[in-house]
Amino acid sequence: MGWFRRRTEPRSRVALIREGSAKAAGAAALLSPKRVLTCAHVVNDALGREPLSADEPDRKHPLAVAFHGAGTTAHGTARLSVWLPPQQRASKVVWDGDLAVLELDEPAPDWTRPVVWREMTEGLGVRAWHGGGETITYADTVVGLEDDGCCYLDGELTGAAIGPGYSGGPLWVRSDSTVAGLVVAQVLPAEGALGSQDTVRRGWAVPWQTVRKELERADAGDVLTECRIAAPADAGTGGSQEASVSAGLLIPALRALLDDPARRAGHCRGLAADIGCVPPPETDPSAPSVDELAALLLTEERALATLAESLAPTLRDGAGRQALNDLLALGRVEPGVRLLSVGEHRQLLAALRTVTVADPALIPRAAREALRFMALPGPLGCAGRLAEAELEGVVLGLEDCPDGPVGDLVAPPVPALLKLAAFVAAAASGTEARRTLHLWCDRVAERLGISRAALAERRADAAAWASHRPPPAARVVTRLSEAGPDAPDRYHCETWLFHRDGTRATVPTPKGALTPDDIGRLIREAADRCRAEGGEPATQVDVVVGRDGLQIPVEAWRTGSEFGDLFPDLSLALGARYQVALRCPDATRRPGEVRRRWSAPGPSALVVTKPATALELYEQLLDTPYKDTARVVLHGPPEQREELLAICLAMGVPVVLWDRAAGSIEDAGRLDDLDPTGPLHKLPQRLQEFRAAALGSKKSSAARPVLVWDDCELPLPGPLELADPA
Repeated sequence: MGWFRRRTEPRSRVALIREGSAKAAGAAALLSPKRVLTCAHVVNDALGREPLSADEPDRKHPLAVAFHGAGTTAHGTARLSVWLPPQQRASKVVWDGDLAVLELDEPAPDWTRPVVWREMTEGLGVRAWHGGGETITYADTVVGLEDDGCCYLDGELTGAAIGPGYSGGPLWVRSDSTVAGLVVAQVLPAEGALGSQDTVRRGWAVPWQTVRKELERADAGDVLTECRIAAPADAGTGGSQEASVSAGLLIPALRALLDDPARRAGHCRGLAADIGCVPPPETDPSAPSVDELAALLLTEERALATLAESLAPTLRDGAGRQALNDLLALGRVEPGVRLLSVGEHRQLLAALRTVTVADPALIPRAAREALRFMALPGPLGCAGRLAEAELEGVVLGLEDCPDGPVGDLVAPPVPALLKLAAFVAAAASGTEARRTLHLWCDRVAERLGISRAALAERRADAAAWASHRPPPAARVVTRLSEAGPDAPDRYHCETWLFHRDGTRATVPTPKGALTPDDIGRLIREAADRCRAEGGEPATQVDVVVGRDGLQIPVEAWRTGSEFGDLFPDLSLALGARYQVALRCPDATRRPGEVRRRWSAPGPSALVVTKPATALELYEQLLDTPYKDTARVVLHGPPEQREELLAICLAMGVPVVLWDRAAGSIEDAGRLDDLDPTGPLHKLPQRLQEFRAAALGSKKSSAARPVLVWDDCELPLPGPLELADPA
């Protein structure tokens, strides 16, 4: 047992709750603020299925989760992300697999702590708790024989015994509160009267070493990278070679800072209290070894930052500051080391909660400006407003963002989280909120060794941004491209908000191929973002497509309910909610013609009301009176329309209207209510009203009008703009 002794009782426990009930189906282990691990049969039980069913549940179905702490309980939901179904062995007493990883919809409460794993060995004393969360339900047991990937457990004939409701829960090592595996099941005695030779209080567990192998088999490497592994001082099995090498790199800086045992002990006592460990009694003058301290800094995610917070105010010379900079630089490249100390993290969350309650749109708005060249994490990247419950995940995501090079710099770069805090402080409405965030930035920058000039530069940028009110958005522009034959009816998209002064802002878009409804919802959220920023929501939507995308029915895509799960059915079609038009720059062979036709005083419309060839239409658009026309209305069968549409776009006609559902010239009258040749500037609005009726609940028309509207006053985004990666 090392100098940093973990508390024998965990700070928090996790449970899965049965549907339609408040009772726990079993327990679970918190892997990270966003993931929990449990047994697959516990998930089955929670959903009311047969416990050993191998069929994978619906991954979109929410599962109720409870977090139990000292005198408090919090609730959340999670969804299945990794499924390893139970697989019966020949013995029928134990089985293989039986693991499930769940993604939490919101991060776990900040008072919870992810488990720290160690390998399970015979003779290890462990403790389990019932999923109900009551402390009195603890059951002590001892690890027995290991049998082909599982370990048997034997409990004494006193106290509670492992039984229903314990499955899926962590087995905490009694001596240090690391976790050695998960409870799976109890071994039941034979039916009938209990005999003196019957097995009692025997259960079995899946050890950490098997959990690791099973997750590797499931190709869940991203889950494994989040798992925290005990340092060698915590578990007698030893650490990995990589961890030992990393810890060795910290040792020179630690010796330069804390070579004196008394000084080391003083700083480490405060560190132990902050991270939840129990130091030796005050009467014990001992100090942790530098090796043990180095190992701890790599396994406790906020330990290094917390130690640095304690050391920074005590440094009196440049050599000490350089040693601390070296220590922090090494920590920045370690995946398990967080940017903020325990105290800094708690203070920032409190300050951001105050800001979010006052203005839920402020933090996303500040992030889009402060971190404009970064892929924003989580809700920052796809929503215009931020819920209080989403703050923890946002902070964790930004802590993981690289803050630039970590080589031989005069001073470290300003991390993304500090940039965001500076911009939020500049725009926050309350004086106290601004002051709190300013002081927080000062303390963190000083601890990190960031120069005052660098922080002042970020604050000046933030002040300039906060004082500038962008003009209202003119429209949302989305560029679509098909995902390919392997993902039919899915698209890649880019989205921008165009302002009336010609500037534009990129709307963060989820990676990968998206469904039509995903894109419809993204467009709605982008349009609503204008309202969140203090203006009116954008009402115009331009969808940029290639020549083969002109028949995509984007106007019928659903936009999702702005009320979320509260009223999920309140989802309008895109064309009914906005003035939706297509743009196809690839099909325009004469870009200069578009501008000329817009400005020419020629006739307002050419209506094709009889069968025509491409050559006939081409000649009409070249000659008087239609050589200057800006609008063509196409009627006729689909084959004719496609050919004539290509001619119109190639000739630079900026506005083309047709009915995608029309089968022949006889269907032309279905567009009469739209008044296709009426005032041109009001055509998009009339089209929206027509679609609202045609696509709404009463469906007044079978027509499905499509509009190409090439607005040359709003140029489309050009080639990719690259910026300095830092």
